[in-house]
Amino acid sequence: MSFELPDVKELQKLADELNFALDDQQAAQMQAYMAPFADGYKYLDTVPECLPEIKAPDRDYEFPTEDENKLGAWLVKSAIKLRNSGPLHGKRIVVKDNIFVADLPLTGGSSILKDYKADFDATTVTRLLEAGAEIAGKSVCEYFCLSGGSCTSSSGIVHNPRRHGYSTGGSSSGSAALVVAGEVDMALGTDQGGSVRIPASWTGCYGMKATMGVVPYTGGMAMETSIDYIGPLTNSVRDNALLLEVLSGYGEDEELNPWARKYTSSLGLPVEGLKIGLLNEGFQHPMGMSVVDDCVKKAAKQLSSLGATVDEVTVPEHASGLAIWGAIVTDGYWQSLKLNGLGYNYDGVYSPSLFHAMSNVTGRVGEMPINGKLLMLLGKHIEKYKGQYYARAKNQVRALITAYDRALKDFDLLLMPTTVRTASRNPASLADESNDDVMASAFGNTFNTCQFNATGHPAMSIPVGLRDELPVGMMLVGKHFQEALIYQVAHAYEQSVDWQSE
Repeated sequence: MSFELPDVKELQKLADELNFALDDQQAAQMQAYMAPFADGYKYLDTVPECLPEIKAPDRDYEFPTEDENKLGAWLVKSAIKLRNSGPLHGKRIVVKDNIFVADLPLTGGSSILKDYKADFDATTVTRLLEAGAEIAGKSVCEYFCLSGGSCTSSSGIVHNPRRHGYSTGGSSSGSAALVVAGEVDMALGTDQGGSVRIPASWTGCYGMKATMGVVPYTGGMAMETSIDYIGPLTNSVRDNALLLEVLSGYGEDEELNPWARKYTSSLGLPVEGLKIGLLNEGFQHPMGMSVVDDCVKKAAKQLSSLGATVDEVTVPEHASGLAIWGAIVTDGYWQSLKLNGLGYNYDGVYSPSLFHAMSNVTGRVGEMPINGKLLMLLGKHIEKYKGQYYARAKNQVRALITAYDRALKDFDLLLMPTTVRTASRNPASLADESNDDVMASAFGNTFNTCQFNATGHPAMSIPVGLRDELPVGMMLVGKHFQEALIYQVAHAYEQSVDWQSE
């Protein structure tokens, strides 16, 4: 649709909606004043959209058969390659379905975007291809990435490869499932409140949410730009560190990503002398399981046996982090959806076609699962408060950062359970799940994770044991830009035990 100036009658109607009046002469004058702006809009109608160049143009894909998709984790399969060399040569990587892969479906787990295809590659996808990886397809994610469970995607349930019939956690549900099942070597997920770390915890793999800004989010569907992250899911610490090396680097220009952050160089370094703080507020949650706490504390003792000093530490503000994050995500998500999927002040590439595809999202709320409807209703309601709670929450983030940084002055890393429970059962279908259970899985897995989306601290989930055949995840949190230290400690633990026998 090309830009056209409003006529006199339309201007008068708009003015009335803004609570002032225009007579015919004033409206005509306003129309004249708008003419230079109209020239600018008409210019923009004539220029190209300036989307990134699509590399590796062979973009064939196929929807998997039921036999090929027993976990429900694949959206589509592909075999996209750019070169036969690089640090990821030979690695098959699946990309979460809210990350752009040009010419492949991009649904964000929703029915609303069922027929949409991405029009460019996310910066992270380009970096994978440049590093020699093969894009093996798109993985299922939860409906608009709003759940920490794995039963809300419009494509159906995603099952835990460790124990079929159980949840993988979410919202990067398919990515974690395919990695753990060995169907791909690595995966990309996104993390707005724990959506890389939660499924890593519940399926038993490694999931890293790096410091804000380390991995560019360009080409990821935004929920709220201050809490949006793309992160790696892998079956080993080394693979995770290697993948983050490729993904990291400021901006979209590949020249700014020389894989210079050598996270793999920290692997094998001793942990002797490091100080690790068991975050008291991360344990004994009212909705938690004592077997999870005990398993994580056992892993902490293993780090102590390797020479690290492990002591308890308290950060009372940790408990209020959920409220702070909740206000940010609710208001931010509503604004992003109202503005057709990305919102304003997003630094990456915008997709005009996604704007168009999302243009009627508020008219299709009835298609969303209960957790999506809740956030839409709450977001609509919160408008009456004119952004005051978002503003207060953002101001509280600074206090939350200070609280964690105070603890990190005395300790190199903080340690706690990633999720306070092991995986829950999946329903037979979303229609068979009660609203209470959908809500519990959607938001009940974020108790220890979402705070660090708001503060930007790096946080990684590593598997440390099985309880009733279900994995337990331990989360390590570091100072900003201290991913290498997290990998050092995670690798030392990984190499010292067989976590599946712990």
